[in-house]
Amino acid sequence: MKHGEPSRADRMKASANAKKAEIAKAHAKLPANDPGFGERQAARRAIAVARELRVAERKAAKLAEAAREAAEQAARAVALMAEQANRVVELAEQAAREVVLEAERKAARDLRYAARKARKR
Repeated sequence: MKHGEPSRADRMKASANAKKAEIAKAHAKLPANDPGFGERQAARRAIAVARELRVAERKAAKLAEAAREAAEQAARAVALMAEQANRVVELAEQAAREVVLEAERKAARDLRYAARKARKR
């Protein structure tokens, strides 16, 4: 070893002391040691809760809108079915009137035919 150079033990000791100093410095900078750390954490938690609340409100609004649209679709379907049922009833009534009218025409025709036959005799 040259004169004035530190020995291996001195270098190891200096390295260990430097590591201890770095660890102490890191521990001093820990957020948990900061006096405002708890307040910042509480603020972050409050912001996160508010965000989750807004997300839940949006989801609830979307679900309510979907339910409203489904109810409107169901109401339109019921109205359409009622309209179709009314058309079917009207068609059935019209067919019944035509059958009655045709029967009346046939009866009148038969009466005319019978009257003609009676005049010929």
